[in-house]
This record gives sequence, C-alpha cells and structure tokens, in this order.
Amino acid sequence: MTLKKTKILHGFDSQNIPKEVINSAEPVVFKQLVGDWPMVQAGRISDRASVDYLKSFYNGNPSTVCKIPAKNNGRMFYNENCTELDYESFKGRIDETLDAILEGVDQIDSPAYYIASNIIDTHLPGFSDNNNIVIPRVAHADAMDERVSIWIGGATTATCHFDALDNIACCVAGKRRFTLFPPDQISNLYPGPLEPTPGGQVISLVDFKNPDFKKFPKFKDALLAAQVAELEPGDALYIPSMWWHHVESLTHYNILVNYWWEDAPSFLTSGMNALYMAMLGIRDKSAHEREGWKHIFNHYIFDGAEKSNSYIPAEARGFLQTLDRLGVRKLRAFLINKLNR
Repeated sequence: MTLKKTKILHGFDSQNIPKEVINSAEPVVFKQLVGDWPMVQAGRISDRASVDYLKSFYNGNPSTVCKIPAKNNGRMFYNENCTELDYESFKGRIDETLDAILEGVDQIDSPAYYIASNIIDTHLPGFSDNNNIVIPRVAHADAMDERVSIWIGGATTATCHFDALDNIACCVAGKRRFTLFPPDQISNLYPGPLEPTPGGQVISLVDFKNPDFKKFPKFKDALLAAQVAELEPGDALYIPSMWWHHVESLTHYNILVNYWWEDAPSFLTSGMNALYMAMLGIRDKSAHEREGWKHIFNHYIFDGAEKSNSYIPAEARGFLQTLDRLGVRKLRAFLINKLNR
C-alpha cells in the first residue's frame, strides 16, 4: 500500500520557523531546516567525522544504552507474552557507544546500539551553541522550556507510539522514515501494555515490517489514515502532540536531535495521571454509566473551561475556572484527601 506523504515545506531555516505551521497541529517536513548546522556538515564528510564532532562536546557523563540482539533486526519490542522487553539496557558512555555503532557496521551478527532521548546540555555542553533552532511559541508564563534531546543509534526501529508534547525532530546524520497516524487511530494500532514500555510510552503491538492482518485486522484502516515522512540529514519534521509515530533508521549510523515543548503551564499534571484515575473510577462501571461519564467529560473537560463556567458567577466557579498554580495545589490536595478515605 502506498501511503500519503507528509507535506514538505522549502525555504525555511532554523531561525524562522513559521508560527502558523506549528499552530496548525498537522505534521510537516521542513526540508533542510538545519542543513547549515556544523553537526550536519560534519556528517556529510563521513560518519567518522560526525562521531568525532559529537565526541568533542562529550563530558563523560553516563547514559542509558540499549543493546538490541541481532535477531531483532534493530526493533525494540517485547518477549512473546509482552511481560518483558526483548533487549538489554545498561549505563554506558556516549563515546564508546558511538564507536561500537561504527565498528558493527560490517558485522552481520553485531547487536544494534541505541541511546534514546539523552538531554544535550547534561552530556554535550556547548553543542547547542551552533546547532539550535528557534521555536515560535505563544507560551504560558509558567510553561516548560524546550527539552532538547539527542538520539543516537544504528539501524534501529522505535515502535509506533505517541508523545504528549509537541516535537520537532531534526535528522542530523543518517536517514529516517517516520510513519505517522492521527490520534483517532489508536484502536486501529493495537496499543500494548502500559508497563513495561520501551521508552515510557505505550507502543503498538503491530510489526510494521510484517503486519499480521489476521491478528490485527484494523491495522489496514490505520494505514489508510497514515502518512510517511523520509528525512535526510538537515531535514526536520514537526510532529504535533498525541500523533502516533513509528520511526525507522534507514542507515547503519543515525543521529537525531529533537525539541519537545508544551505551551500550557508546567504545574499541570500529566494526562496519563487522568487516564489512570479514570481506570480507577469509570472504566469498569456499567456501559450506560460510562456513556454518561463520556458526556460529562465532554462538558467539563474536552469542550474547555469556558463552556462549563461561563454561566456561573465568577466567585462560585471553584475548580471550574482555569486553574492557576494555587488552584492546582488545592485540587491536588482535594484528590489526595478523597483517595485516602
């Protein structure tokens, strides 16, 4: 099946990303957005030049390294009953991992190595001075700063998952293919256990390279809604929060730098916490009660604060008003008190 290609934009650089594109909440590829980065230029010389450039910033701090058996073909997944991950994780060094990746290029039975989401400033200080982008944000005064991370690996596959943060992923060495799905495709992607997970996020149980349509028939519907983006060094991809994405490294040496952010206040809690609370209080109730709660959540949550509080006097709105830091503390204390009864 030929998948729809993600929209590609040309003519933008790391300092002038258009705000309207980010606000659209639709994936888009920025062709050669970071093509002028020194990191990208080093990679165009050779993989070794790229590795040496990266090593020049490394301060020696340990990282979590994933070692994936050769039989997995780079895929990070589960054992047969999904109770354990099918690869090893250990504390290691970035420089040694980079060398191991290059040394294993011509070895058929060599394991694949992968370092995921390593914060750049804690391990590669100074790297961002000349390798950076400016994200056009309209953020709350208490919003999180951008989280800038580096992803280092061989020919690996990050199984389809979603993130609750907006993301710009910059390919700075190697090539990657992203297969993207809108949030409404979750059921068609057959998400697996909530724990354990390869990277903290639930993943699809479908093997994209060899899908079992008898076991996962609705995956055919997901593919109809999918889009694909292939990134070369210097390209960047905007992935809106909550979009599912499956990431394949297409070369033996791959480096990606990504920027995560959220413009809402950072004192709000994770949506996953709300999901777990709903499992505790709603999921296992009767079908008609769940249906009722669906309407209540639409009114109070998904339609936004304004719809549920606009007709209530301001002094009587309590938790119905948009929450500030003090309101969050009060609501958190209220919930803890309720749960402890």
